[in-house]
This record gives sequence, structure tokens and C-alpha cells, in this order.
Amino acid sequence: MPIIQTDMFIYAPREICFDVARDIEIHTESTSKTFERAIAGVTNGLIGLNETVTWEAIHFGIKQKLTVRITEFEFPVRFVDEMEKGAFKRFYHSHEFIEKANGTLMVDTFDYTSPLGWIGKIADRLFLERYMKDFLITRNRYIKKIAEERVKN
Repeated sequence: MPIIQTDMFIYAPREICFDVARDIEIHTESTSKTFERAIAGVTNGLIGLNETVTWEAIHFGIKQKLTVRITEFEFPVRFVDEMEKGAFKRFYHSHEFIEKANGTLMVDTFDYTSPLGWIGKIADRLFLERYMKDFLITRNRYIKKIAEERVKN
């Protein structure tokens, strides 16, 4: 059960960071390398409490679908998405936004369990945990870029 946590400082108010992080179109742009797109549920705009989105993407050369629901939502402090259906056995993904003097500290915590028991645990150690961390960092860098651009404009 790996838990991946990333922290990123963003020179933007947390309200902007919060909305950028839950924007479906921005999520799609930030995951363009995996051809991710929203195909059901909320497919554009801002996702909110108890809403779902089904993503389709290509990971490891395989087209996959993942449905998540926003299970916790406190604007502009925190929201959580949890897997309802997909390749993982389970995941709990929290997004926290801590107000600082010059901007916002975004804390992203991804707590997951791979499928397939001991085979999944081996996959975590060999490649999956690193892959997921890189995926999240890439996405969070994009959130930072967009939020900071919005402050400048």
C-alpha cells in the first residue's frame, strides 16, 4: 500500500489553485502524454462534491478506464477523490491547499493498493510507485503553471 505525497508551492491564491486542480479540461491537458480524456460523469468544467468522472487513458500501452467520485470537499481547503471502478484495488487521493504569505502550498497525497496481491506489491516496488509519483508531479507542475498564469493575467 504505497502512499505518495508531493508538496508544491504555487505563487497564487489557494482559491485559484483549488479550482485549477479540479478543472476537468486542465486535468485533460496535464495528462496529454497518456491521452487521458473524460468520457462520462462530469466531462468539463469544475467537478464538485459527490460528482463522478470516468477517465479513459493509455498506461503501459493499455487503454484503461477509471471512475472516481469526489467524496470530501471543503472549498478552498481540501478535496478528495476516491476510485469507484478501475485498475487499482482502491485509491484515496487528497488535495490540500494551505494558504501561505506569497501563495499556496499544495499537498497531494495518493494512497493506493495495487490489484493482484503479491504480484501487485512486486509491481509497486519495480515500477508502479515511481510511475505514479512521476505522473502526479507532472500533473502538479501543470497546475502550478496554469494557476500562476491566471494571477499574471
